Amino acid sequence: MGLAEFEKPEYYINREISWLGFNSRVLCEARDKSLPFLERLKFLSITSSNLDEFFMIRVASLKDMVHAKYNKRDIAGLTPEEQLSLIAEKAHELVHQQYSTYNRSLLPALKQNGVEVVTEHEQMTKEQASYADQYFEENIYPVLTPMAMDSSRPFPLIRNKTLNIGALISKKGEKGKAEFATVQVPSVLPRIIRLPDGPNGEKSVILLEQLIERNIDKLFLNYNVVCAHPYRIMRNADLTIDEDDAADLLKEIQKQLKKRQWGEVIRLEIEEKMEPKLLKILKQEFNVKEEDIYKISGPLDLTFLMKLYGMEGMEEHRYPSYKPQPVPGMNDEEDIFTQIRRGDILLHHPYMTFEPVIQFVKQAAVDPDVLAIKQTLYRVSGNSPIVAALAQAAENGKQVSVLVELKARFDEENNILWAKMLEKAGCHVIYGLHGLKTHSKITLVVRREEDGIRRYVHLGTGNYNDSTAKLYTDCGILTCSEPIGEDATAVFNMLSGYSEPRSWNRLALAPLWLRGTFMRLIARETEHARKGEPARIIAKMNSLCDRDIIAALYEASAAGVEIDLIIRGICCLKTGIPKVSEHIRVRSIVGNFLEHARIFYFRNGGDEEFYMGSADWMPRNLDKRVEILFPVEDAKIKEEVRHILQVQLDDNVKAHILQPDGSYEKIDKRGKTLVCAQEYFCEEAMNRGKSDAEYVPGRLFIPMEAE
Repeated sequence: MGLAEFEKPEYYINREISWLGFNSRVLCEARDKSLPFLERLKFLSITSSNLDEFFMIRVASLKDMVHAKYNKRDIAGLTPEEQLSLIAEKAHELVHQQYSTYNRSLLPALKQNGVEVVTEHEQMTKEQASYADQYFEENIYPVLTPMAMDSSRPFPLIRNKTLNIGALISKKGEKGKAEFATVQVPSVLPRIIRLPDGPNGEKSVILLEQLIERNIDKLFLNYNVVCAHPYRIMRNADLTIDEDDAADLLKEIQKQLKKRQWGEVIRLEIEEKMEPKLLKILKQEFNVKEEDIYKISGPLDLTFLMKLYGMEGMEEHRYPSYKPQPVPGMNDEEDIFTQIRRGDILLHHPYMTFEPVIQFVKQAAVDPDVLAIKQTLYRVSGNSPIVAALAQAAENGKQVSVLVELKARFDEENNILWAKMLEKAGCHVIYGLHGLKTHSKITLVVRREEDGIRRYVHLGTGNYNDSTAKLYTDCGILTCSEPIGEDATAVFNMLSGYSEPRSWNRLALAPLWLRGTFMRLIARETEHARKGEPARIIAKMNSLCDRDIIAALYEASAAGVEIDLIIRGICCLKTGIPKVSEHIRVRSIVGNFLEHARIFYFRNGGDEEFYMGSADWMPRNLDKRVEILFPVEDAKIKEEVRHILQVQLDDNVKAHILQPDGSYEKIDKRGKTLVCAQEYFCEEAMNRGKSDAEYVPGRLFIPMEAE
């Protein structure tokens, strides 16, 4: 069978439906009663922000295709119109589940634990009502801008993602039709307002929009307010940048960012009990179809729950925050370059601290022997110590080259600010490559030493972001390997001067070489299996939706290769198809940290190979981005990476297993020793050095000969 035999649409799951399934797995955590209830609130908040981004980018992109009459079918055989129809059905189900979880499970849990969320004004005591009205007069009223719509005042611009209250108002003493008015709920004010404690000492809170609704008549003094209801819109936020016609990419992106506020409305959320006349006006003005209207039974935009999660005095209802631990074998006494020369260093975040990466750049900035620093930046934190160190290095006379990816979605404005600041400090700043996003994570430090020039390199699977490094699981390596150093120099020469090297020593790069590398590695395992030899692939990533890679995995499975995939999010591959994917198992781990590392294992006839990198198995990563795959060469680090994969394959607490029908199910834990990979890695990091006890491996990753 050739690869084409494995490309039938029925062998694939639609990408968008798979993503909605991932968000359902996050919602599953919010519904898990074994978790502290504030942790459950946090997961529900995450499902809400996830869904917002999904609509602004993925749904928006499909709507653009429909408008452009683009009817090409996806890998699962669906047209954009068919995908939108399926998405609407599944998204409405998901939203219903979100609010069922909030109303029937989490609100009662809050109340049971001494937190009253006021949902009706009648719930407030006289003291609370008096406090609420005074708070409105003093803190909210001065900020509000009521806007009416009539013949002289057109329908106002309603900004993307803002919460608003729509009202129908009629002039006092006059008979006539009610007019539309709206007021934006100010994002500059806290959404959750603490009221005086209730009669039984419970903490009481009310939402900002409820206080505005309660007092809305004060905004329209000469009118009767017929009705008032909250609403919220989602606009198309998918930037379309014509790089061929953009004389200045930075200015073009700044211009496009402003257009996000005017994009097509692709979702309208309203209060379930909204007056039909008011809804009719909104529907008409926003030009939305019925399937794009979401009638909500509860507060709109559940991201406010993250503020409740952080409420003071509720520590016993949250998991204690984990503090990343020191990297084994590293110390503060020696400079970082001495430590790297002793041997490659594996970093496993957030279990191990991100501090060595920061120190790598900081020490390079002040070391008199360092001649140059080169780095790619995709997403960085708001007050990045790495960016500050790069600026300091330039001021100290080092050659500093930084590629700042301006097209990093939703980080465009942040990255523009950093780029300008670095330029002012004297850094050579590159604004990404034409037509490509630079998603690779690499830092090169060139240092003059007694025996000549030595290159130190950091390669990672995650961003140079000290904030998300505490929340995302990622891996990285610090090395002064000469072949990798040569490749790192070639990477930056390619980024700054478009000079492609004739060959690479160790690294494989997208968009030119990486797809071919993965296809060869998978094909090699397929050949081993066809010869009757043990063959094995383990791949961990965020998403898998590339048809060529999936077809190659199907061919490998059909030949007898044992394949385990650890995929957090989108997975377009199906398991359990007879003679196609019977040897493929897929698991998704959704836990307290966001699984973000990309790790790849190939048995290679017993000469095992391990790789890590920045790329998922998606067309955008393999064809439209600059990505780096790097090998794990140190024998000790290979065993550490094997251990990481082993523990994840043994997880039976947070792992969801892909079923042949496309659904995911958690593992039946009855009678099993519980293994939660993330908790295990936390405990292992905290107890490292205290015990020589080794992890007892499961059955998935033992040498094939022993099976």
